[in-house]
Amino acid sequence: MGSATSELPSHRTPLADAAETGLKIVIVGGFGVGKTTLVRSVSEIRPLNTEEVMTQAGVGVDETSAVSTKTTTTVAFDFGRISLNERMVLYLFGAPGQERFWFLWDRLFSGTLGAVVLVDTRRMNDSWYAIDRLEHHKTPFVVAVNRFDDTHRYSLEEIRQALALPEHVPMLDCDARVRQSGKDVLVTLVDHLYELAMAQEATP
Repeated sequence: MGSATSELPSHRTPLADAAETGLKIVIVGGFGVGKTTLVRSVSEIRPLNTEEVMTQAGVGVDETSAVSTKTTTTVAFDFGRISLNERMVLYLFGAPGQERFWFLWDRLFSGTLGAVVLVDTRRMNDSWYAIDRLEHHKTPFVVAVNRFDDTHRYSLEEIRQALALPEHVPMLDCDARVRQSGKDVLVTLVDHLYELAMAQEATP
């Protein structure tokens, strides 16, 4: 996923005493799209991850043609935490991307208030399952296009059309390796959840 552009925090921040609102957020997307990288880059604690080295057993099972340099894979989930302010904390769960681990997704979605769908423009079709499951669970989500590789550049509107996303679903560019970029994605999701909550309250 690249290297030197990461902006990992130099220290790990303890949870503020004033923290009173914790939101469970799930990060989903295709295999090798950058979910683990995003959790690592934004987490203020040492992330828990269940990455294992890819072996010959996965040959012919995991599609790796577009991520040929990938040597590890998430086999359960990644977990991290980020405080957006003194009162609001996000608990991040990165879902495994390979199809053989999709059975874990429904359990991860339990209790989730919102989700981030991370998209790789080299393999946009891999995003369909994530979007379908979120819509099935009626889980609000935003779409973040991981621009770590500009050789496959499409506009956000072109990607929206390709994924058949309605206009009310927020979409933005990001670089999963960069802390501030990942944080911007999470802030966009929280803002989206807030707007949906306000709209629901206003409905008679």
